[in-house]
Amino acid sequence: MEIFYATILGFLLLLVIYLFYNQKSGGNENLPPGKIGFPVIGETLEFLSTGWKGHPEKFVFDRMAKYSCVFKTSLFGSTAIVLSGLNGQRFLFSNENKLVQVWYPHSFDKIIERSGPQTTNSEEAFKGRYFLRDFLKPVALQGYISSMDRIAQRFFANHWEEKDMVVAFPLTKNYNFSVASHLLMSVEDPKLFAILENHLGVLAKGIVSVPIDLPGTPYNRAIKASNVIKKELLAIVRQRKIDLAEGRATPIQDVLSQMLLTSDDNGNFMAEADIANKILALSLGSYDSVSSVCASIVKYLAELPEVYQGVYQEQLEIAKSKAPGELLNWDDIKKMIYSWNVACEVMRLAPPVQGTFREALTNITYNGFSIPKGWKMYWSSYTTHRNHEFFPEPQKFDPSRFEGSGQAPYTYVPFGGGPRMCPGKGFARLEILVFMHHLVKRFRWEKLIPDEKIVYTPLATPEKGLPIRLFPHKS
Repeated sequence: MEIFYATILGFLLLLVIYLFYNQKSGGNENLPPGKIGFPVIGETLEFLSTGWKGHPEKFVFDRMAKYSCVFKTSLFGSTAIVLSGLNGQRFLFSNENKLVQVWYPHSFDKIIERSGPQTTNSEEAFKGRYFLRDFLKPVALQGYISSMDRIAQRFFANHWEEKDMVVAFPLTKNYNFSVASHLLMSVEDPKLFAILENHLGVLAKGIVSVPIDLPGTPYNRAIKASNVIKKELLAIVRQRKIDLAEGRATPIQDVLSQMLLTSDDNGNFMAEADIANKILALSLGSYDSVSSVCASIVKYLAELPEVYQGVYQEQLEIAKSKAPGELLNWDDIKKMIYSWNVACEVMRLAPPVQGTFREALTNITYNGFSIPKGWKMYWSSYTTHRNHEFFPEPQKFDPSRFEGSGQAPYTYVPFGGGPRMCPGKGFARLEILVFMHHLVKRFRWEKLIPDEKIVYTPLATPEKGLPIRLFPHKS
């Protein structure tokens, strides 16, 4: 009986906390409607579970139907206002660093540490963009194509050719991390590569999770993996400083060399730990987001033979135009028009990231509702990507949507929008197109699990890793 009464008492205590927390959070009558849920956890588990079930849009769409296009919730330990649809995205993207600034969940902030306790998310973002500006210039991007081509040739020779079947998603991660590790920091040692990739996989699973730091939780494992990676990266940074000083490395060798030798307008150079953090964040973006897109492309091309044929014909013409041993170049990339339209439609239906957060810099009034200073705001790409007003028959796969001048501003946002649009968009485009070129000119394929879903963990992920049977082209 004592256990029974203790259980009842515990349940009542949780209920009181729940009611108090929701009442406290909803005391301002001008706040948008919605509920906060339990402290810390909030509605995070429900948000994540809809993604785990393959319907990530359901969390936002259900609340839009119940409340409005603006509602409150609590995600990843913070109270948040969700601004949905074109107007919400336009408001957030056009008011960057005026009314709102970028914000990351505490789980991300803990795992990918900022430069220091006094550094804001906005300052950190600006610093990262400043030191990456030369690396991401169009002229610089064009110079990476030949390196990506060599990596892709080696990758397909080692992991795809002479195989009857492969599991595609882990291989897309391997490909994209191979590209990133080479161009970011020139990692060639297989043992070091394996250490970094294995721990990056653990980190990726816990980067957006309930921030409970207990042994065995995804959050706890991600923190430990992050520490291992940073230790290895710090050793790479310090060795590179020595190699640059002694002439064994060049200033334009990779991003790492550029970061070490570039100062800001005041003549200050980045600290070693800051550089390690930036390299980690860049590696994660390529490893996770771009890999997700590549895997989704494999999925849709297997399901849509007419779309596959269009991509194949385009890439075959490019391959035929090359002399033996000649590498891809910028002119070849510019010819991949249909292939990129296909990739864009893939990112519309299965965006690698559902949305991101902002933080209110001041008290804000939006649609008649009050958003207090310091509160978080969230947008979801699904509220425009699957809106029939902007994309007729939104469930239909139609690459022609991206012909001509493209989509209206703020409606197609796989890379975000406004000043905070992902600075690596151009780099990601090259990675994706080089991958598509080498994949379709070598193989056609079929899914071994016909009804395999894309789930969100929290990025778009084939539920079983996307096993496929390969059929090599005869010539």
